[in-house]
Amino acid sequence: MTLPVSDRAIRESVRIALAEDVGPGDLTAQLVPENATCRAHVICKETAILCGQAWFDATFAALDGDVRVQWQVADGDNIPAGTRLCTVSGPSRAILTGERTALNFLQTLSATATRTREYVEAIAGTRAHILDTRKTLPGLRLAQKYAVTCGGGHNHRLGLYDAVLIKENHIMAAGSIAAAVARARDLGEQVPVEVETETLDEVRQALEAGADIIMLDDFTLDGMKEAVALVNGACLLEASGGVDLNSIRAIAATGVDRISIGGLTKHVQAVDLSLRLEGE
Repeated sequence: MTLPVSDRAIRESVRIALAEDVGPGDLTAQLVPENATCRAHVICKETAILCGQAWFDATFAALDGDVRVQWQVADGDNIPAGTRLCTVSGPSRAILTGERTALNFLQTLSATATRTREYVEAIAGTRAHILDTRKTLPGLRLAQKYAVTCGGGHNHRLGLYDAVLIKENHIMAAGSIAAAVARARDLGEQVPVEVETETLDEVRQALEAGADIIMLDDFTLDGMKEAVALVNGACLLEASGGVDLNSIRAIAATGVDRISIGGLTKHVQAVDLSLRLEGE
């Protein structure tokens, strides 16, 4: 799996996380002799999709280049409860200092990947793809977007800079859907133009305006089916709003191309992980 996040971005995320946790220094780690070394392993206590190895590794690398991490699994793997994920060895102080930050990255990103996989599996065999949104944890946008791909999902726009998404307030400010789409085309940017709609009439307007993607916001199942028939493959249709594991199969069955879910990245319940020092 290709990592779509640069090493520099990962190191910067780690730098910020360590700065808020360690501050001017780890007082408790100073109780351990300076030259002491140790070996530890990380256990996953529940079934999960692993994600976050690069952030875990970068945390210890930032603290001490002598720390070594040996992985038994890889990002995207389905991990049974009780699995030993990796072994960490090297200077004790660095391992103890980095433990929480490294696990925070690993458990949070694994949670996003795991949640995504549940949705992907729920619509298996349909034409629809699972997409994330911009409802990510502050500072972890690229990391969580990567986690979604580890779970088998797809990324929506990364930010406000790589696609145009015309929502209700944009339409009101521009005067109409047609005017908003026309202005988007005038920008000259080679990016997708998407329009959020709430009624079939707005779907017609977006279609006539030449939108690349039409979002169906909180449509009923019957409304989605009508929109699919109306558009008839002329552009992509994306369902959004009120999506959960109980409803997603029926939504996918309407024939929409994409289903975007904010809960993949904002409703995060960390995977239960533990780092344990091994005895002599």
